[in-house]
Amino acid sequence: MPVPRYKTTRWPALFSMGFRPFFLCAGLWAAGAMVLWLFALWRGSTLLTLWAPSDWHAHEMLFGFVVAAIAGFLLTAIPNWTGRLPLQGMPLAGLVLLWCGGRIAMGFSAWIGAAAAAVIDTAFLAVLFAVVLREVLAGRNWRNLPVVAAILLLLAANALVHMGVLTDRPSIATGFRLAVAVIVMLVSLIGGRVVPSFTGNWLRKAGAAQLPAPFGVFDKLVLTWSGLALAGWVVLPEARLVALGVGIAGVLHGARLARWGGLRTGAEPLVWVLHLGYGWLALGLVLLAAGSLWPALGASAAMHALTTGAMGTMILAIMTRATLGHTGRVLAADAATVAAYLLISLAAVLRVGSGLSGFPFEMQIAAGLCWGAAFVLFLLRYGPMYVVAARTAT
Repeated sequence: MPVPRYKTTRWPALFSMGFRPFFLCAGLWAAGAMVLWLFALWRGSTLLTLWAPSDWHAHEMLFGFVVAAIAGFLLTAIPNWTGRLPLQGMPLAGLVLLWCGGRIAMGFSAWIGAAAAAVIDTAFLAVLFAVVLREVLAGRNWRNLPVVAAILLLLAANALVHMGVLTDRPSIATGFRLAVAVIVMLVSLIGGRVVPSFTGNWLRKAGAAQLPAPFGVFDKLVLTWSGLALAGWVVLPEARLVALGVGIAGVLHGARLARWGGLRTGAEPLVWVLHLGYGWLALGLVLLAAGSLWPALGASAAMHALTTGAMGTMILAIMTRATLGHTGRVLAADAATVAAYLLISLAAVLRVGSGLSGFPFEMQIAAGLCWGAAFVLFLLRYGPMYVVAARTAT
């Protein structure tokens, strides 16, 4: 169904649509948290947190940056799915404050205590789950129930990570693996909709005869196999049979990507960047399997291919395209946008390769600087669009 009209509100334009505050928060925290992480690498501390710097970094990238981007996407897409009015005004601002509270609580957990930080931080995903569930059920939009389940699993993953900090038990690693697995499945599911759709639209305009393969049995097989393989990895990360399954999932995703005709989209950055992001997902799964089968490779390369590469690139691609579309602007990537796309992948290349080089520390720093520069460019180009009214009615 078409997006229903947004209500007239006295609140600033920032709180008129879900993507506005959350994409802005995602961009700010992607850059800001990276600066803090680079400072931690240099000086060995991160704010006043009880967490080890590496755990804080992983948590804030997954449950801070990525979750903010997911929230912005869902709160904007759900009205399309259900035909209901979107979250606006005070409820939206309240949700943003919950997210911000989580970031503050995580940074100053040494002051407020690990238990208080856990309650404050998990509150955002709990409320987001309730909001998404209400909208999907009210709109009888059964097709998107897996998205609701994904938010619940992210809440469980965050709780496991906090439990690991509170009890000094290994559930922290399990929680991180669960979060990565869920986000990879979300990229697989949502990317499997938007990448061939946007590619097909562009190829039609270009007069191409061959279009991306439609969603079918093969796509269902890839998603099912990936879900089972990743579930096995969450529970048994060292099992070689599980690693083989994850590697097969990566190959299947590569084959899925090849069916979408990405090589013919080189003239349109807003499209080829989606293929690039999905390609990082396929590579990350293959590297994850390789790291389990050959421990000398380590797990860091695979994790950063999936996080810096796949998640970072896909999120930046979706945020830029959605922002242009929902603010009534022409769907075209300017030089700053293209530079941001390239910087994200350069950050992934440097971070994935750092463990295999003779200069791991220097390459980690360089990767962090490239990541930060990409999101600074994003904020300079797109930040003003979030705080001013749309050029056309939505």
